[in-house]
Amino acid sequence: MRRDRSRSRGRETGRGIDMETSSGRLSEILCVLKKHHLTKGLTPVKLREILEELGPTYVKLGQIMSMRSDMLPEAYCRELTRLRTQVKPLPFETIKDVIEKELGRPAEELFSEISPEPLGSASIAQVHPGRLKNGDKVVLKVQRPAIKEIMANDIELMMRAVRILKVTMGTGELIDFKMIIQELWKTSQEEMDFMREAGNCDLFYENQKDIVYVTSPRVYHEYTTPKLLTMNYIGGVQIDQTDRLTELGYDMEEIGRKAAENYCKQILEDGFFHADPHPGNLWISDGQVAWLDLGMAGHLSEHNKMLLKRAIMALLKNDMYELKNVLLALGEAKERVNHARLYTDIDDIVSKYMTMDFGNMRLGELIEKLLDLVKEHHIAINTDITLLGRSMITMEGTLSACAPEVNILQILTNYMSSLLFREMDLIKELRHKGRLLYTSLDKYMEIPAQLSDLLNITKNGQTKLNLDLVDSRKMQEVFQRSADRLVWGILAAALFIGSGLFCLTDIRPQILGMPWVSFLGFVLFCLLLIGLFLGTIRRKK
Repeated sequence: MRRDRSRSRGRETGRGIDMETSSGRLSEILCVLKKHHLTKGLTPVKLREILEELGPTYVKLGQIMSMRSDMLPEAYCRELTRLRTQVKPLPFETIKDVIEKELGRPAEELFSEISPEPLGSASIAQVHPGRLKNGDKVVLKVQRPAIKEIMANDIELMMRAVRILKVTMGTGELIDFKMIIQELWKTSQEEMDFMREAGNCDLFYENQKDIVYVTSPRVYHEYTTPKLLTMNYIGGVQIDQTDRLTELGYDMEEIGRKAAENYCKQILEDGFFHADPHPGNLWISDGQVAWLDLGMAGHLSEHNKMLLKRAIMALLKNDMYELKNVLLALGEAKERVNHARLYTDIDDIVSKYMTMDFGNMRLGELIEKLLDLVKEHHIAINTDITLLGRSMITMEGTLSACAPEVNILQILTNYMSSLLFREMDLIKELRHKGRLLYTSLDKYMEIPAQLSDLLNITKNGQTKLNLDLVDSRKMQEVFQRSADRLVWGILAAALFIGSGLFCLTDIRPQILGMPWVSFLGFVLFCLLLIGLFLGTIRRKK
């Protein structure tokens, strides 16, 4: 398409990006925004359609956005997951040039063959099957030429247009475009470094090498560079092609259960998980579940793994107080937290799911509602946790496509129970409970003395009572606004009446037939009315 060709020729000068190319591309972006009537507001569907029309690099940004529910509301993330589309492949000659440039040798000296037909073509890279001189079948993931410059150009143009987007957003401050664009560029740069993906592949393979029913690509590091990734070829059938797999003799329920169990291992044991487990990235190969494309992976620290286990146990025990504490520990409160309302909101959400039959509970829906809830309470959740949330939602969708009877929440809790049993140290637990018992008894012995002190203070009239009114700050703001409007109303009435009285006099000079004092009072009266009207409209928005 014209937009990609013009951007791929984006020349960089000493002053930055070629102005002619940038100007044309910016005009194209604004035309697309105008076509979709962005001034009437931005909906999830409209955002997806805009990104699709703007081209492959924007599609890639949208795919990254779909995994970041800490930046976008869940409705937008859910819609953007539909952006997984193929891109028109580049000519094989172009791909071959990149391979030879990266390896510094003719392709014929290193590979016995490279198929001109790609296995897949995406916005950042194109994948071709091939064979090494030693006979090993491989796949070569080749980065598109000048993709970094193309995306840098688009990012710069998006930063220029960010004020337009902010003004035309019908949802007010719902989306901070500047923050999103900066974060997307950072993530995109990481994903364009294939050495990072090679490291992900190595770590994932090492973690799963003892699991007989799981496999993943192994990297040929001597044929891998930041723009070229060479891995062993894994054939097979995509996990959601249930009819084909059933014909081959596979039990789809067993496949779904084993894939879910391994996913739980990645989260609860390894602390390193596949962040985008959609059906296209999970294949069945020679009786094994193959996890492909580790360009997007998540890491969980020991602290976050411990908090995640606490959250699961809190859900199982229906302990809303513990779940509230875990959510606060996982994030950072940007404003003063209303603990009573947060507790009530969590209880309202979780209680709905606790009353369901366990097999009918949907973990994805629960996670979506909890992520929206913490955003409503202005709690910034750690990026790795939000990535995990989106990943779990995607995994549940994949299981629904291949094995609907498999419930990931049930498997997660079963895995959690077995893990706790394996990790339990009886001697350590007895010591811990003994310390808790000793501490409780020690505090119990202090209660009579504390009661005595309280009675003495009360008898002497020195007792103080501290009250924390729920939403007291909001109530104070409401009263303050009401008082302000009352004062402005009184001033407006005084100006109106005063101006009318002065009109009965012959004070000179006169403006438009009115004494200057009356005219000035009338002008101030009009300004006050306009100010009150605009303030009311702003508050309603």
